[in-house]
Amino acid sequence: MSQQPVQTVSGKLILLIKAGYWLALLIIAAMVIASFILLQQMMATQQHNHTLLDIVGTQKTLSQRIVFLAGATGAASRDKQPALVSALKQATAEFETNYDLLLEQTGADPQSPAKLDPKSIENVLFAKPFHLDYFSVGLVANGDRLISAYESQFTGNGGYKGGGERVNLNASVANATLSGYAALGQRISADADERSEKLLALHRTLFYATLGVIILVALFIFRPMSNAILRKTHELIDARNSMAFIAVHDGLTGLHNRTFLTDHFDTLIKGTHRRRERLAVVQLDLDRFKQINDTLGHAAGDYVLVVTAQRMRDSCRASDLCVRLGGDEFVMILGGAGGTEDINMLARRILAHINEPIVFQGTTILPGASAGIAVYPIDADNAQDLLVHADLALYSAKKLGGGNFSFFSEELRRELDYRKQLEHDIKVAIAERAFQVYFQPQVSLTNGAISGIEALVRWNHAERGMIPPGEFIPVAEKCGFMPEIGRIVISKAINEAAEWNRAGIAFGRLAVNVSGTELREHDFDAFLFETLEKAGLPSQKLALEIVESVILDDEKTGIAAKLRHIRAAGVHLELDDFGTGYASLSHVNPNEIDRLKIDRRFVQNIHENGDNSKIVRAITELARGLGISIVAEGAETEAELDSLMAIGCDQVQGYSIAFPMPHDKALEWLTARMPKKARLTVLQGSLA
Repeated sequence: MSQQPVQTVSGKLILLIKAGYWLALLIIAAMVIASFILLQQMMATQQHNHTLLDIVGTQKTLSQRIVFLAGATGAASRDKQPALVSALKQATAEFETNYDLLLEQTGADPQSPAKLDPKSIENVLFAKPFHLDYFSVGLVANGDRLISAYESQFTGNGGYKGGGERVNLNASVANATLSGYAALGQRISADADERSEKLLALHRTLFYATLGVIILVALFIFRPMSNAILRKTHELIDARNSMAFIAVHDGLTGLHNRTFLTDHFDTLIKGTHRRRERLAVVQLDLDRFKQINDTLGHAAGDYVLVVTAQRMRDSCRASDLCVRLGGDEFVMILGGAGGTEDINMLARRILAHINEPIVFQGTTILPGASAGIAVYPIDADNAQDLLVHADLALYSAKKLGGGNFSFFSEELRRELDYRKQLEHDIKVAIAERAFQVYFQPQVSLTNGAISGIEALVRWNHAERGMIPPGEFIPVAEKCGFMPEIGRIVISKAINEAAEWNRAGIAFGRLAVNVSGTELREHDFDAFLFETLEKAGLPSQKLALEIVESVILDDEKTGIAAKLRHIRAAGVHLELDDFGTGYASLSHVNPNEIDRLKIDRRFVQNIHENGDNSKIVRAITELARGLGISIVAEGAETEAELDSLMAIGCDQVQGYSIAFPMPHDKALEWLTARMPKKARLTVLQGSLA
């Protein structure tokens, strides 16, 4: 073979090797660059998710801080209120700014079809069940209204003049906002985990392919790059582990959080069941935590929480679970708890350790803690009921004075069962419209004329008989049943009064009690006018009794405008329980109120209590000067009536006049007191 063909073949082979080498090198370079870009993208995504989670966490803290500051401002003395209002204003502004930043960071669009996707961020922000956008805006609006109300009180001119009590922060909006941000944080974490898994899977494929090419071509060239990739991979894994830790741990105390408890409680119960052991659920909270925050500041409060958490860890075994539910509420899940005496001794030891003094910056703090205990399987066989029963036991311990613990008992179980049964019976009574209306007259002491009659709700249970309003109304209010009950009472009372009016029976004005919850119903005024029209009762014959907190409600809630609309239609407004709230005298005027109702606590024993006599006299003179009528409720004795008459309070309502009566008895009472008509007598005889 000649030299030239050999050189030609050799040249082609070298060219082929070089081409293959450079092609492999380019492939490796491309793969390395792609891997690096992918890693950078993953880190940027993780950083973005960290930022979002930080914002969400801050929003949760700020929402709690807004609610706390709102309550603290209302409870604080006037000299401390400006500082609290300033802090509330700062927290509200920061909450609003962070929310705008959150919308900007997420790029969420309320018009996006993604809000229908239950796995999307838009779903939490703009759709059921959370509607976080709505509740966040509502919380900011409530905060701004409260700030405006207090600032107007401080300056005395301009701004809102309603008073802070009229803009009480809506607890339901605050709770819904907190729940929404918790759900948003979970959604962001879940989305981040899903994207991370996909990116990690792609990265692993690319990494192993790159490693194979490196081994085949030039391992020593790509060794530094391999080290860099491994380093980035470890950083990503560490970041993911950190996110996983944050997701199930409390950021302040390091204890497990409510999410972890929810996810693992059932597993703990199943394990306890298999081992045939007992499991004790100890729910704790600090008796004076709010006082610590108010007097020493939040730094001291946070320090107390951290120390309490550490003492909880020190007091139990490694296998036990310590959880911070939120605020100053904690739960300890103690496996293999033993007998009642063992749990008793353990609870005493835990509380004794937690209740030891805490020194913060030279100040000795005595936080005090109370605990409620529920035991599996004695008190309940599922996680939810165990927590509920432990909470009831905690409430029982607090009623004993705090600093102690209480076991869930049969008495508490009966109380819980009775309340559940009462809730069910109220639902049934609403469906059957079983609530009755009793009537109590109001009369003039001067001439005995009937000035009005108040409609009162009564419930005659089919099995338990007459249930006092003080027993079922609080339950109905807590369960949200009062608007429905109120409409039943209003309808029945108006229909009965309309029949009296058509029969020519004098009853003055019919007075019905209306709560703020009922007035917040968007169609309440339409319902009221429709009921009056159907019954045929003139609007001037009806009066709505409202408490001071309702008349002082902020204009933005719509209640004030709704009351003006109702009053403009001829319905009278009466301020009930006057003197027991915080009404500003600027709101007690004939343009808003037709009559004041003095609370019974000032009327009882007025003839023996000089202070009460002075209060009633002052209210009477105030009302007389403003041209507003007045009625005193709770008059039960002749001596009380004589004192009211002497003071000048002419209209009264109470047992000394008449007890609340069902409609038939009320009709008899009213009929018996109607003025007798003169009879015409025809004289016999001749005309002159």
